[in-house]
Amino acid sequence: MSNITHVTVLGTGVLGSQIAFQTAFSGFQVTAYDISDDVIAAAEARFDALVTAYKEDGVAGASEGKADEALSRIRFSSDLAEAVADADLVIEAIPEVLSIKQDTYRKLGELAPEKTIFATNSSTLLPSDLKDSTGRPAKFLALHFANRVWKFNTAEVMGTADTDPAVFDEVVAFAGDIGMVPIPVHKEKSGYVLNSLLVPFLNAGFTLAAGGFAEPKDIDNVWRIGTGAPMGPFQITDIIGLTTPYNILAHGGEKDQTLAAWLKSEYIDHGKLGVATGEGFYTYN
Repeated sequence: MSNITHVTVLGTGVLGSQIAFQTAFSGFQVTAYDISDDVIAAAEARFDALVTAYKEDGVAGASEGKADEALSRIRFSSDLAEAVADADLVIEAIPEVLSIKQDTYRKLGELAPEKTIFATNSSTLLPSDLKDSTGRPAKFLALHFANRVWKFNTAEVMGTADTDPAVFDEVVAFAGDIGMVPIPVHKEKSGYVLNSLLVPFLNAGFTLAAGGFAEPKDIDNVWRIGTGAPMGPFQITDIIGLTTPYNILAHGGEKDQTLAAWLKSEYIDHGKLGVATGEGFYTYN
């Protein structure tokens, strides 16, 4: 077990809210931070939906009161200094924009107690891209979760050359404490393990659909039927949310930017962002 007791999660989006809820569900005191009270008010509905999701998916103890009790362990804050004042661990899950993350870590480094460990949930940026902004590179590393953390419960832990091995081990232990399967990543790798496999797969699907070779539903069908996989690339993307792959592709090369423009013009500009908004490549109730 780790020595971590108080956890602050920065960002209450799709994955940030899941990380916060899973941590509270596992018995930890959690502060969920976001940039304004209006954003937090919108996020509260997302946390209520997680209570329902845990019950419907049969997570052990969820229907016996554990999911409802988790909400009582979460407090919300739009004041960064107040949110991190007693944090043993801060998990950052804010947008995948380097400058935003760097600016956030500069503020964190000044506001958080000396004891606090910083962990980024970045899907694509390396910890080394951010470590100098933290002011405490020995206590900084990546802790990367998969979407729907209560079902797809891996947590990839990846440090830099400056990360204290004791801090690395502490975060590995914490990941196990909140019901994750820790995956230590021994060297820095963009995309970690999961996204090194997943991103090229999703992009291959986008290339086929954007090029007019096949419809998204048919691409999903052939993948599921041909491999026995439970979901195809477009079903997975709807769960992730279209803005995450868009942000990644928009900062890539010419081919990636072409795919980003297709996602934007055909889906994002029409409010089709995935499951969270009721429509993406598919329509949801």
